[in-house]
Amino acid sequence: MSESVELGLGQARELAMAAMRGRGFGEAEAAVTVEALLEAEQDGLPSHGLARLPFYLDQAVSGKVDARAVPRLETDGAVVRVDACHGLAFPAVAQGLEVGYECVEGLGVAAVAISCSHHFGVAGAPVEAAARRGYLALAFSNAPSAMAPWGGKRPLFGTNPIAFACPRRGCDPLLIDLSLSKVARGKVMLAKKRGEPIPEGWALDPDGLPTSSPDAAIAGSMVPAGDAKGAALALMVELLTAGLTGSNFGFQASSFFDADGAPPSIGQLILLMDPKRFSSGFVEHAETMFEAMLDQPGVRIPGERRFRLRREGRVRVVLSSSLLRALEAHAAAC
Repeated sequence: MSESVELGLGQARELAMAAMRGRGFGEAEAAVTVEALLEAEQDGLPSHGLARLPFYLDQAVSGKVDARAVPRLETDGAVVRVDACHGLAFPAVAQGLEVGYECVEGLGVAAVAISCSHHFGVAGAPVEAAARRGYLALAFSNAPSAMAPWGGKRPLFGTNPIAFACPRRGCDPLLIDLSLSKVARGKVMLAKKRGEPIPEGWALDPDGLPTSSPDAAIAGSMVPAGDAKGAALALMVELLTAGLTGSNFGFQASSFFDADGAPPSIGQLILLMDPKRFSSGFVEHAETMFEAMLDQPGVRIPGERRFRLRREGRVRVVLSSSLLRALEAHAAAC
C-alpha cells in the first residue's frame, strides 16, 4: 500500500463518522467532532485533524473517554459551567458556547468554564466563531504535562494553547492561535509516527539537554515559547482552566496519546465580550491599528494564512496508509 492516500472531504467525513459510530459515539457528538477535525485539515493544521481520531477511538474502547457522555450545563450569572463528563471536548465546547452567546448578549460578558474535558482541538476555532458573531473572545486550555517550569526538568505544565479573535469590518476576523511551547506537541507526535527527527530547539531530553529525537522529546520536555515568559504564561493557563474548574492540572492528567489510565479530565475557559458594551465604534477604531500594520511591507494580520487556505477550497484530505487502516478498523467494529 502507498504511504499516503487522498480522500475527498465527503469520503473522509463518511469514514470518520463510521469510525465514531463503530466505537459507540452518538450521532450529534460524532458530527461536531468530525467537523472540527476536518476544519483543521482544511486550515492546514493536520496535527489537529483526523490524525487525532484514532487516539480518541482507542480511548473510547479502553474507557478513558466516555463515548456516551452528554455534557451537563448550568448557568450562574455570566458564568456558564459545563461538565464534559469525561467525553470529548468538542460537544462540550459547542453546547457551552451556545449558552455563552445568550449570556454575552444579555450581560455584555460571559465565561464558559469546561471541566472533566479532553483534547481541545484547534483553540482558534471557538474564538473565530464568536468573532464572526461580533464578539471579542479568548480561549485557554490546559493539557497533560509536557513542559517543565523554567529552570526545572520535570514537566508540570501542558503546552496550554491560547487563542484570541477580534471581529473586523467586512472581512475575516483577526485570529491569534498559539501554543505556549515553541511548537505544538502534536508536531512531535507526527514526527515520531513518520520516523523523522525534529529540529533542535523544539524540545529537551529527560536530562534537560536539546534533542532532535522525538522519543527523547516525548520523554523530556517541550521548550516554552519565549523561555521563562512562556513558562509563566503556561502556569497562568493552568490556573485559569484546571484551577477555576477543579479539573486536573497538567501533571495530574493522563496522556491524550494512549489508551491507558484514567481520563485526562483537563479544563478549558472561553471568555466572550461584546465590544459595543465597552465603547462605541470599536470595530472601526480597531481598523486603524490593522491599517497601520498593513502599511508596512511584509506584515500580515494573524489568521490570514489559515483563511487563505480555507478560501482555496481544499477538497481533499491526505491520510497516511496507517491512519486509513486504523479508521477502517474502527468503522468495522459497528
